[in-house]
Amino acid sequence: MSNYNVCPGYIYRTKRRKALWLCFICSLILLFINLIPRDTNHHSKDSEVDPGFIARFKESLEKQSGQTCVHPQLDPFHQSVMNFYRTVPKVTCSPEENWVYVVNGTFRISRRAVRKYGKITCEYAPVVRGTSDYTARHMEHIKPMPDGSALVMDFFKVACVSINAKRYFNIHAGISFNKTVHERHSKVKLPKNALGLDVLMFGFDSVSRMSWIRQLPKTRNYFLNTLKGIELEGYNIVGDGTPQALLPILTGKTEEELPEARRGHDGAQPVDGHPWIWKDFKKAGYVTAWAEDMASIGTFQYRMIGFKETPTDHNMRPFYLSAERMYGRNRPYCLGSVPRHKTFINWLGDVFNMYGSKSKFVFGFHGETSHNDNNQVQIVDEDAMEFLKSLEDRNLLNRTILILMSDHGARFADIRQTAQGKEEERMPYFAYRFPPWFEKQYPEIIQNFRKNSRRLTTPFDVHETFHDILNYSSAKLGDSKRRGISLFREIPKERSCADAGIQPHWCACLQWLEVDQSDPVIKQAVTTAIETINSYTEPHRLQCSKLKLFRVTRSVKYATNSNILKFKSSSDHDGRVADLSGNTQDDEDYYQITFITSPGNGQYEMTVRHCLNSSQIVVSEKEISRINRYGSDPACIQDEFPHLRPYCYCIKT
Repeated sequence: MSNYNVCPGYIYRTKRRKALWLCFICSLILLFINLIPRDTNHHSKDSEVDPGFIARFKESLEKQSGQTCVHPQLDPFHQSVMNFYRTVPKVTCSPEENWVYVVNGTFRISRRAVRKYGKITCEYAPVVRGTSDYTARHMEHIKPMPDGSALVMDFFKVACVSINAKRYFNIHAGISFNKTVHERHSKVKLPKNALGLDVLMFGFDSVSRMSWIRQLPKTRNYFLNTLKGIELEGYNIVGDGTPQALLPILTGKTEEELPEARRGHDGAQPVDGHPWIWKDFKKAGYVTAWAEDMASIGTFQYRMIGFKETPTDHNMRPFYLSAERMYGRNRPYCLGSVPRHKTFINWLGDVFNMYGSKSKFVFGFHGETSHNDNNQVQIVDEDAMEFLKSLEDRNLLNRTILILMSDHGARFADIRQTAQGKEEERMPYFAYRFPPWFEKQYPEIIQNFRKNSRRLTTPFDVHETFHDILNYSSAKLGDSKRRGISLFREIPKERSCADAGIQPHWCACLQWLEVDQSDPVIKQAVTTAIETINSYTEPHRLQCSKLKLFRVTRSVKYATNSNILKFKSSSDHDGRVADLSGNTQDDEDYYQITFITSPGNGQYEMTVRHCLNSSQIVVSEKEISRINRYGSDPACIQDEFPHLRPYCYCIKT
């Protein structure tokens, strides 16, 4: 028995040793194979590349055909930028519901709070502008402030106590009834050629168009698919920072062209004298409102002296000067039970609630959730979408030009160090939406807008469009010699960054160069394309000729503007002087190649992606297009295999 038992064990151990040796030898062979140099210069497919992206790039080039400025077709989920993005949780505010809220200029005490805590008595302190643009103060307190009372001013702090000694303290925002503003509308008639539309411009600081796609998908989807908005895909900044974005929009001028307003500079004056567009709207009888959070770094107060007087009929700056001192006693991004961004959004809606059918110009620019970190703006997406939906459901957008926008892309994040990040910085989100009836009444304007969505556009154009809202002239072709062109006119295809007042290092237009057909990228791409075409017809080789290259007729490379890659930062505090000592490396180039095959002289065009980091040449099979007529060349297979008609040249018998 013992001999019988030992023998199988020995055999088992011997087999196991042989198996281990075999695995070891196989591992050495695999290691040796991997060490052998291999040609990695081309791949017909790249597992890390979205195959549909090359198609979108080609489509973008076709839609921009004939334009002097061709903007890049960026991938919002490109691997070079996705490392900087993460999903953030929703804001969790206090579970204790705010005791006080505002409804159309009326102070209200929550019934839920009364049911829970009994009778509530509140002391009300109106918050108003102080002695300068940097202070806010309280007016005389009102105690008690009865439920249902009219607001004294737009903003107030409130301290409440219940009958059982529970306490509540917070700051709130709304729109108080202003008799003077209401009467002004009835006294002033709109200009003869005015379109009679309200303007609501709502934006976020530092959000590129690509980042908007990544971080605000619900808002964008509702805006484009339900409201039928139009995005300006070629919108290009004209300078560094928020003032260089908003000043051209609101005044039509650069900071250098306006009177000196920088704190500490000789002759500096408050910015009240600037030609603000809201002054023109106010003269036309419009109610005007301007909201910007982050009062500590206000666009016109951080470097500049700010306003001597309140610039618009309603202005949120006093609210934020007071509210920011209270942030520490609240949960992050909250004021009591309400997210701070909702307070901001609701205030914009309150302007519409208070003034109803009266003409309005409202601009809200929110920065807290996007200025330092684009990821955080995700928390606004759902509420921003619901805000737009609420306006639409209440028919408030039926006489409103709605503008969603940003000033520039991310400036302070690591993403700015990538080639795509630099391009995104120069191409912020900007989009318009018109009421459905507007296209029927002004079809030429909407037609131009759709054309302009692919053209080079700037903040100066937005300013000219505001003037056209107040005094519409025509929808003729714009003059490329003018720096600003109303978007109601067609932007000329020939427009360049120089025409539009954009310095080279801010110009996102692609550089394109004719490339010699002997270039290795061209040769390898064409070889791969012809191999791909021949693979389609290989099963029918007795009928279809094997194609060869006759000649390359055109090869063009599109690449990022070299001035963008050189731009490191602004070398001065005011963003006026560029430091071009940077050496950011581009990630990829794109080529468009046209070639002729023989026999048959078939002409083909393809778009190729050259990944510079990996030296990969990506040829999408779907993007090899036959561009001349094939006539009877594929007659031998066209009935049975119609999909092969562009690729088959029948063998003549």
